[in-house]
Amino acid sequence: MPGNRKETMDIREMLRRLQKGQSDRAIAKAMRVNRKTVGRYRAWATEQALLEEPLPSLGDLQRLLDETMMSPPPPQNTSTVEPYRELVVKLREQKVEIAAIYERLKEREYCGSYASVYRFVRSLEPREPEVTVRVETPPGEEAQVDFGHAGLMIDPETGKLRKTWAFVMTLSWSRHQYVEFVFDQKVETWLRLHRNALTWFGGVPRRIVIDNLKAAIVRAVWDDPEVQQSYRECAEHYGFLIAPCRPRTPQHKGKVEKGGVHYVKRNFLGGREPTTITQANRDVLVWCDTTAGLRRHGTTKEQPLARFQETERVRLRPLPETPYDMAVWKKIKVQRDCYVEFDQAYYSVPHRLITQDVWACGGIQQVRIYTTTHQLVATHERAQSPGERLTHLDHLPPDKVPGLILNREDCLAKAMEIGPATLEVVQTLLDDDVADRLPTAGRITRLCETFSAQRLEAACRRALHFDDPAYRTIKRILRQGLEDAPLPDPVSTPAATTFARPTDELVGGLIDGASWN
Repeated sequence: MPGNRKETMDIREMLRRLQKGQSDRAIAKAMRVNRKTVGRYRAWATEQALLEEPLPSLGDLQRLLDETMMSPPPPQNTSTVEPYRELVVKLREQKVEIAAIYERLKEREYCGSYASVYRFVRSLEPREPEVTVRVETPPGEEAQVDFGHAGLMIDPETGKLRKTWAFVMTLSWSRHQYVEFVFDQKVETWLRLHRNALTWFGGVPRRIVIDNLKAAIVRAVWDDPEVQQSYRECAEHYGFLIAPCRPRTPQHKGKVEKGGVHYVKRNFLGGREPTTITQANRDVLVWCDTTAGLRRHGTTKEQPLARFQETERVRLRPLPETPYDMAVWKKIKVQRDCYVEFDQAYYSVPHRLITQDVWACGGIQQVRIYTTTHQLVATHERAQSPGERLTHLDHLPPDKVPGLILNREDCLAKAMEIGPATLEVVQTLLDDDVADRLPTAGRITRLCETFSAQRLEAACRRALHFDDPAYRTIKRILRQGLEDAPLPDPVSTPAATTFARPTDELVGGLIDGASWN
């Protein structure tokens, strides 16, 4: 007979499902009970007319159970697998898995459940408790790092709640820790958090134990983990060793798992109303130096802050003279327009590398582009806004550059350097009120790169003489070498005179009907 509130609530839930018409099998599966138990309660509910009426309250239901003496089925002491003991033992000696044993038993008309087989096998092979070895390190030797979900905090830029993560770095010997809340786990965030934590401690431990998150480890393999390039540079800058945990073994950094992230969640974040992430980060640093730092640690039996200040601080390696530039590496493809997109901005790359993969290394001030063989091919100042395009003209195909940078002022200045005839031709083209003749004018001035400036000036002078200052005409003159050919003498045209004879001599015959001779 049910004897506590929890059991009565379970019975009421079963009755509710029975009223909805669910089958015994579905109810047994959902509530993880035997189908026979569901059948017994269905019969009892039918007898008490509970399947067609509103369910009674928990108190009334308990009284009804007490009055009708609803008792639980007698306990089953013998496993349903017991008749097959000999076969199960034999199969286990052959290293057959439990699931396969269950299938073999069903072939022998076994009607029990897989769970019964599992429990029976475990009763035959009691497991020895796994031995845990605690690893302690000397002062300044190690720090452990972890991320943990920190609930929702207010984004000061939007005023909206956002999912937040807690970054915790714990010094393994003193248990003193640094905590900071962030909205993402990007590479640049990961690097910035390390820089802030090491600055907070005022020194660098010999190694940092981390999880296999993508911001740090590209490929999590126990014997040869592939470290993210940016994090590798950060470690080289500060002089610490990266020590990734074996995949799926968070207990290898238990000092930050239990005494770090879990402690922050239970103590600092427990019952705290959502605030801005900026305010939370100010408050948590005070908490690190007071509540967390001054508590009596359960393992060391000392205050973490005291252990840090008195012993571990001086054992840490000194910080470098300058903080890490937080360079972020990214492998990207060069597009056909000779640019790569990095952090929502565009940077030019030598045109010989189009469609190839390159490495972009973005720091606070610069973005450097390397080939896959680590050869530096481009350096740019960091873009200041999304969509900005930074270009080195020598990266573009030479035949594309002139048209890209051409403007009226430069075109006129170039024509003036060549000579007055060239300037007149260019000015005539640019004065066109209908068509944009700047590209044509630019092609004319660039003819001096193939031919000499003197020849181009002579060709323009000849084209002007014939009143045909077109690009094709000037280029044909140069190709045929006609720019220095003598100009033809001008044709003499007699001056126009007035017709002196009377008009009747000219048209009189027509008036008389005579034909024009």
